Amino acid sequence: MNRYQELLTLVQSFESDFRKFYEKENREAGVRVRKNMQELRQLAQTIRDEIQENRAEFAPKIPRKKKTEE
Repeated sequence: MNRYQELLTLVQSFESDFRKFYEKENREAGVRVRKNMQELRQLAQTIRDEIQENRAEFAPKIPRKKKTEE
């Protein structure tokens, strides 16, 4: 759950800039929001890669039956 907490912390850190951009129409905050969203995207990709790597370890592979031609 460490990655989950890291994800939550990152998203919560965006709140101030989101408010400044959407409520106060601060253009500079919009630039920061875009930068923050890029960080979120990078973290999400890292998490996806880790999941893909570890996925095979969680459940054993079940051999599939091969179809025979009739």
